[in-house]
Amino acid sequence: MATARDFYTAVLGWEYQDTDPEAGGYLVATKDGHPVAGVGPKPPGMEQMPSSWTTYLASDDVDSTVQTANAAGGQILMPPMDVMSAGRMAIITDPTGAAVGLWEGRDHPGAELVNEPGAMCWNELYTSDLERARAFFTTVFDYSYDDISNDEMQYNIAKVGGHEVAGMMVNAETPPMWNVYFTVEDCDKATDTVSQRGGQVFMPPMDTPYGRMSFVQSPQGEVLGLVDVATTVGEMPQPN
Repeated sequence: MATARDFYTAVLGWEYQDTDPEAGGYLVATKDGHPVAGVGPKPPGMEQMPSSWTTYLASDDVDSTVQTANAAGGQILMPPMDVMSAGRMAIITDPTGAAVGLWEGRDHPGAELVNEPGAMCWNELYTSDLERARAFFTTVFDYSYDDISNDEMQYNIAKVGGHEVAGMMVNAETPPMWNVYFTVEDCDKATDTVSQRGGQVFMPPMDTPYGRMSFVQSPQGEVLGLVDVATTVGEMPQPN
């Protein structure tokens, strides 16, 4: 936990709020006083589990969402449970095997700051079967989609009520998983800081229509994207 605190303070400028002792050392990461993410220790007996980021999708009723997901071909990794008065959570997989969290917010509704430096800006599903994943999330969350696929990749933007909420793409190079992106003021500088703090750079900074971005790995192994959303090059792909 100390290594994670130091790393993300250096790369994303985070501060932290200690939680109730009953939370087992869980930390709420903040930026400018606003909750932006959570950092938790691995459960006892699961210390060898790889470190990773978990995307959580909001639900008005986690128990009902889990039932719908199960009926639609998903699996339940962690059944619904209360997290004190903060909210109720569960973790499921879609039919292609990608794990995702569900969060029914109560005292803690979720991230209060997004799309700003130090905060999350995008979540992206890597899947082996885009059509199957699309059908699942349409059933569970009533997603609609913009298809911006081209000759080089299959990519869809998931939408709720007309708002873009996540990306979905076919990626045969990794197991099915969700990837998270955080906004930074300067992608090159943030990527250099990752290296200086013992992390690895999977993809060096490159210009895209969405911003200048890189993919990095922390010293403990979790992968994340870094994006300077103010530095964009080229035109946004248009839906097919």
